[in-house]
Amino acid sequence: MIISIEQIETLLLIAAIVVMVARRLKIPYTVGLMLAGIALALLPLYPEIELTKELIFTIFLPPLIYEAAIYIKWEELRRDLPVILIFATVGVLLSAGVTAAGMHYLAQWQWQSAILFGVLIAATDPVSVIATFKEAGVHGRLRLLVEAESLFNDSAAAVAFSIALAFALGGNITIFGTLQAIVITIAGGILCGVLVGAGVLLLAGRTDDHLVEIMLTTIAAYGSFLLAERFHVSGVLASLVAGLLTGNIGALGSITDKGRDAVESFWEFIAFVVNSLIFMLIGIREAHQDFTNFAVPITIAIIIVLVGRAVTIYPLSVLFSRSPLQLKPSHQHILFWGGLRGALALALALGLPSEIPQREAIVTVAFGVVALSIFTQGLTMVPLLRKLKEIP
Repeated sequence: MIISIEQIETLLLIAAIVVMVARRLKIPYTVGLMLAGIALALLPLYPEIELTKELIFTIFLPPLIYEAAIYIKWEELRRDLPVILIFATVGVLLSAGVTAAGMHYLAQWQWQSAILFGVLIAATDPVSVIATFKEAGVHGRLRLLVEAESLFNDSAAAVAFSIALAFALGGNITIFGTLQAIVITIAGGILCGVLVGAGVLLLAGRTDDHLVEIMLTTIAAYGSFLLAERFHVSGVLASLVAGLLTGNIGALGSITDKGRDAVESFWEFIAFVVNSLIFMLIGIREAHQDFTNFAVPITIAIIIVLVGRAVTIYPLSVLFSRSPLQLKPSHQHILFWGGLRGALALALALGLPSEIPQREAIVTVAFGVVALSIFTQGLTMVPLLRKLKEIP
């Protein structure tokens, strides 16, 4: 069923009430929204709303990626870029490899299915992480590391997934062809982000109307993503680059001071609306997902995914231990535990072709891992931050 305006209005009203209650109870509102979605799905006469890859990937992800990127300062990002890139590239491969091996040997999955699952579940969720950190009031280097790593991680996971999918479908995969595909996908995504972001800034410099400026940033968020996807390159990376450009060239580029305030308020609101919808829709889908026949692989996956994340963070942090970029132990613990899974992993799983071996198992286990990740890691993130003295 296609989601209607009436359903959106109902979900937003429920979300507003849930968020107010969640903040009084001092729990992450993303957790409250998922619980509300589950409860809503169990009510009689409520129509099932289908959560699809297109809805997540094309409608929800671009504004969330863009909104997070416009607040990342290039000077701060450039200083920690080596750490972020290592985590988001080598780390994704390590995490995916550990998970794939675990699902093959422990859950007895075929290699194609295990590799696909390992890659898609390696994508950490900037939506959950950023929402939690904003609520907790985390600032400084820690927030930059967690948010930027999550954003770049998504881009790398999406690129790796396209290659893993070609392998699973029996494509002719060679080392040269794989490297060529990676370079084209990444370079193409960056180029699309630069072209759209630069074009928006050029137009913004010719108006002082803050409404037009808001419209132009909306075009930057969606236009960069859709242009990249049209040419089969990384849309996630394109929206990320467009956001970094419009957020850093001048004070939000050529956008006026009045426009800057309006743009920031607009994107804060859009991110909140999209967050509300996506977590409630995930909750609704979770309520309709049949986990009974997949309890064992879900349990294995949850443990292996955490092991894969640990292998990503702790050994790779040693690479910077004797440099100015060294990470405090507390930052490493938070990076490990803050690697929540969410929207992108589900979008990739839902978009799997029907001929993929064990497709139903991959989708169901992905939903199980995401649910446990949001509930357990989401609920314990703020207490962990307090215990490690990162927030008062």
